Amino acid sequence: MASALSPLPHDEVIPILDFGGQTAQLIARRVREAGVFSWLVSPSITPAELLAMKPKGVILSGGPASVYEKGAPTCDPKIFDLGVPVLGICYGMQLAAHLLGGKVIGEDHREFGRASLSLIGRSALFQGVPDKTTVWMSHGDQVSTAGDLFETIASTSTCPNAAVVMRASTGRQFLGVQFHPEVTHTPHGTDILRNFVYEVCRCRGTWRMADFAEAAAARVRAQVGSAGVVCGLSGGVDSAVVAALLSKAIGKQLHCVFVDTGLLRSGEREMVESTFRDHFKIDLRTARAEAEFLADLAGVTDPQVKRKRIGHRFIEVFKQAAKSIPNAKFLAQGTLYPDVIESGHGHAGTAAGIKLHHNVGGLPAELGFELVEPLRELFKDEVRKLGQVLGLPDHIVWRHPFPGPGLAVRVLGEVTRDKLDVLREADEIVLEEVVAANLYRQTSQVFAVLLPVQSVGVMGDGRTYESTVAVRAVETQDFMSADWSRLPHDLLARISSRIINEVRGVNRVVYDISSKPPATIEWE
Repeated sequence: MASALSPLPHDEVIPILDFGGQTAQLIARRVREAGVFSWLVSPSITPAELLAMKPKGVILSGGPASVYEKGAPTCDPKIFDLGVPVLGICYGMQLAAHLLGGKVIGEDHREFGRASLSLIGRSALFQGVPDKTTVWMSHGDQVSTAGDLFETIASTSTCPNAAVVMRASTGRQFLGVQFHPEVTHTPHGTDILRNFVYEVCRCRGTWRMADFAEAAAARVRAQVGSAGVVCGLSGGVDSAVVAALLSKAIGKQLHCVFVDTGLLRSGEREMVESTFRDHFKIDLRTARAEAEFLADLAGVTDPQVKRKRIGHRFIEVFKQAAKSIPNAKFLAQGTLYPDVIESGHGHAGTAAGIKLHHNVGGLPAELGFELVEPLRELFKDEVRKLGQVLGLPDHIVWRHPFPGPGLAVRVLGEVTRDKLDVLREADEIVLEEVVAANLYRQTSQVFAVLLPVQSVGVMGDGRTYESTVAVRAVETQDFMSADWSRLPHDLLARISSRIINEVRGVNRVVYDISSKPPATIEWE
């Protein structure tokens, strides 16, 4: 959470109180894309802490709770008296109405999916938006009456107060929308948020990613002082950007550790060592622990158990490797916001947990380090922009993501060395062909999965009974949602032919056409 002591990246800031909504960070994305710095803060933030940021406005996010639930997240009502505009979205609108004396009702007022919104009043929030437009609803409760406090400016057939503004006579600048303008399912949602930023808050829109780099480096220096920082380097873009940022911020105080788990892609360790030790001249120490990780995974088939065991072993190996680093008091990680949300660690503590990430929330106290997570509020595409600002080469900036547990979550069922070898060969073929087709940058993540499925085939006039490989390719902007890539059929045919002919033990290749949601990008 931001504090009054944290150096802010710009003089224009719009903090967002995070009430646990799965799309809360999308609001920050849209505001940043408009050229104004925005980040999530805890609902428990005090009005004094907010004032110290000199905000141009404040946004209250959505969330899964009802304002009448016991323990529902709330905020200090004095936030509405800061003298800056406040925008409430979904739960944020309901909470504001509840705190300010309005009425919220829940029974038989559920609304999910697309809805037709009709504008029935004038407001700068809807400048340039058609009188009738589509919005995305996802709520159980709603504000029942506008009354003396609010003026209704938009409605749907089932939500009479779909958008409201506080009457001028109250002396407060509050606007509320029951729908979600931050999601792509609301076509004019970006326009609505830009209107809030420019027409309501009167921002200039001069913030850029370079500002974030400078502020993040300043925050790191303020946090670590003269102590040493250990960075867990994987070779992926996230940890690479963290390493580049910390190198810029603290120079030789940075020490990187690469753990070779034996669950890596073909040539991964060699690439990491060559890039960071030889090219960037960063102090890099490699800990080779394949045998230990495979022993921990023997007989394990449950995905969550895999992740937990890999996480525990990773911490032990990492801790041993870090012992030789002098004055090391901090651990730097490339944790991103989707990791935080999917692990249920949002600011409000109410985000639904989807899957475990071994770098989020599970580090034991005995590890002995304080955490440095400078990318925790960013999405993947923003991390890539930051990498470009920091001067990282394109082959690192645009490298597809690779999960922390490695190939263990792409070998379904028990993980063995033989299965890993089969998967590595298949995965290398997939990537080679996608790169050769000049589609690597057009896809967000492409990989092979080894399924615990054997099927009958025919090779050389003989019967085979061998394994199946699934190919997964997705396109996404933020990795919170994703659609499957429509790869050309001739490319899929080449991939299938090469895998079946070149990888011993595979006689069938299938293509995954599931989107996220309801599926996740990784299979486990």
